[in-house]
Amino acid sequence: MKRVLEQKLGSVNMLEIKCPYCGERSQNEFSYGGDATIKRPKLNTDISDLEWDSFVYYRNNPRGKHLELWHHISGCRQWFKVHRNTATHEIIKTLEMQEDLQD
Repeated sequence: MKRVLEQKLGSVNMLEIKCPYCGERSQNEFSYGGDATIKRPKLNTDISDLEWDSFVYYRNNPRGKHLELWHHISGCRQWFKVHRNTATHEIIKTLEMQEDLQD
């Protein structure tokens, strides 16, 4: 099966992700957490069902540079941000959660 996939997809290289806390590790140690640009509705405020549905279910699927959340599940267990090109899979920068991306 692996040989069939390699013939269809070519050689598949694993991503190396630089955890801001532990350094560079294989992508197998991480779990994707979603879009880092989405802002959760404020706690203890009333919002409509439409606003909640939009927050939970409707997401853009950007092509190109994008800020994502990742979780280091097999290491330090910290959440962090990854600035990544979704078209090429190039990881441009990793950031701690409190850091903002400076262009």
